[in-house]
Amino acid sequence: MATTTTAAGTAKRTVKFVITRKDSPEAASYTEEFEVPYRPNMNVISALMEIQRNPVKADGAKTAPVCWESNCLEEVCGACSMVINGKPRQACSALIDKLEQPIRLEPMSTFPVVRDLVINRERMFNALKKVKAWIPIDGTYDLGPGPRMAESKRQWAYELSKCMTCGVCLEACPNVNDRNSFIGPAPISQVRLFNAHPTGEMNAHERLEALMEEGGIEGCGNSQNCVRSCPKGIPLTTSIAAMNRDTTKHLFKQWLGM
Repeated sequence: MATTTTAAGTAKRTVKFVITRKDSPEAASYTEEFEVPYRPNMNVISALMEIQRNPVKADGAKTAPVCWESNCLEEVCGACSMVINGKPRQACSALIDKLEQPIRLEPMSTFPVVRDLVINRERMFNALKKVKAWIPIDGTYDLGPGPRMAESKRQWAYELSKCMTCGVCLEACPNVNDRNSFIGPAPISQVRLFNAHPTGEMNAHERLEALMEEGGIEGCGNSQNCVRSCPKGIPLTTSIAAMNRDTTKHLFKQWLGM
């Protein structure tokens, strides 16, 4: 925490930020420094809002407001993912008092940058489409109550359903980059979730076959960065191991013509 002295001679606490910016997808990245008045219980989003209200750099020069994404502000939507002091995480739950200063904010590098801290998550959403991460329902009419899920299965499936497509696990994974097509940990875990659903399991073979294609589960290098970085504590490596087993069984069934 920095302390400055005002013209009246009173001390004022400020928070220092170094923000990586980019004016357009094609433009070069650059950094700008900001100082924001400190308030108790501030998070990174509240500081970014302060910069948006008063876009003045630490040297006093005016600049364009910093662009970022946020929505729920309670670590549910996953929109405010960014790299904070070298670690991918949610800006809404990153408290200023627990961060080393200067606080460095960067966009996640796994995804194309749209502007400043705003990224394009299309890669992740395309991966979810590839594995059909949804429950197919025939029509919009009332189908009546669906089949019940066993309580023992429901308990671990609920943990997988906490995924908020924030992209942090893809950012932390060294195998997700622009040199390969690995779909990443989150879509693999979603295959396990929807294959466990009593209705979703009817299409389980389609999801497993999607994982067996190029860029699928074979791209995992078992670094385990994903499970350590997940904001929701989802057992991603457990899901990857389970899907490794299921895809292997499915492959043997194909060979045996079953």
